[in-house]
Amino acid sequence: MDSAAASTHAYHEVRPSAAPRALATEAVHAGRDDLARQGLHAPPIDLSTTYPSYDSRAEAARIDAFAATGAEPEGPPVYGRLGNPTVARFETALARLEGTGSAVAFASGMAALSAVLLARASLGLRHVVAVRPLYGCSDHLLTAGLLGSEVTWTDPAGITDALRPDTGLVMVESPANPTLAEVDLRAVAHACGSVPLLADNTFATPVLQRPAEHGARLVLHSATKYLGGHGDVLAGVVACDEEFAGLLRQIRFATGGVLHPLAGYLLLRGLSTLPVRVRAASATAAELARRLTADPRVARVHYPRLGGAMIAFEVHGDPHEVIAAVRLITPAVSLGSVDTLIQHPASISHRIVAADDRRGAGVSDGLLRLSVGLEDVEDLWTDLDEALGALAHPLQGRGELRDRSRRT
Repeated sequence: MDSAAASTHAYHEVRPSAAPRALATEAVHAGRDDLARQGLHAPPIDLSTTYPSYDSRAEAARIDAFAATGAEPEGPPVYGRLGNPTVARFETALARLEGTGSAVAFASGMAALSAVLLARASLGLRHVVAVRPLYGCSDHLLTAGLLGSEVTWTDPAGITDALRPDTGLVMVESPANPTLAEVDLRAVAHACGSVPLLADNTFATPVLQRPAEHGARLVLHSATKYLGGHGDVLAGVVACDEEFAGLLRQIRFATGGVLHPLAGYLLLRGLSTLPVRVRAASATAAELARRLTADPRVARVHYPRLGGAMIAFEVHGDPHEVIAAVRLITPAVSLGSVDTLIQHPASISHRIVAADDRRGAGVSDGLLRLSVGLEDVEDLWTDLDEALGALAHPLQGRGELRDRSRRT
């Protein structure tokens, strides 16, 4: 439990003016700046759902203030749906890493995106402009209009022309799931004009890019992935300015998409090793991408110029044979864990997207997505090499295939 019923608000205070700290230092210390003053080393876990208060008049004033602006209540916590000190530590740390004024955490990445859409819709701005590919469930949420939104799909060059008076959001993902296609975030932000740009930064993490520095007002993460990093927590978070954060907190309070305190604790712990994990896995991924590019059994390799720990590649023959043949690598949905995962997007993560839309976004039926973990590169390559050997189709010439490989 947090000592002395410490204030949720206190964990969101801006760090006193000082020399800028490196990302690796912020990853270890952000959200923990007050611990030494409390005589603590490890962040505490506050599992309380409610908190005592003997001054109901003051409580009424605090709740009125929250209802008006969504700002976090001053003083001790009120109720778990309004906020939690452990979760607030994670929010503070993530905002520091992304370079935004605030961050708001949710029960999942889809809950976070849903809150953004509801926040804009509450202002009468239901139209969304989006660039494919996006994560399959994000695509489905927009296309199906489940929250009353309407989407116009376009390429980056068409964003300005697609804007309407009721456009509330422009959404991109870069590098994109699963093709790893990249967009120029600064150019896209410029094309958005006054409409907020939401950039899904799940694949890159703030270790490789900070979209807010390029003009994105909202930065979305499926925190389930790299931020947690160990495949044991489900969460989402939006990094943004305090004005938008207030509206998101009101949506979270009303809809109940809150993050459990234990998840907040695991995420804060995950952030402390985020730079080390991402850089180590990225180095291994770059080497695997190089070897796959030279392999005659592989038709095309997609690896972002930005780098990172994700690889997408297309094989000659049946990709399902590769999935069935891996032994060290885990055939599973999700990504960003310490162990390496492989999946077939057309069958799993993007199955919910209509086949024509899926293929039009570059998600071919032969595409495999590899999330590289922290294993030794030689062990991973041995497993991939043996799995590729399971392909039954004849190989083509090495030179021809090398010409068809590319880095996206």
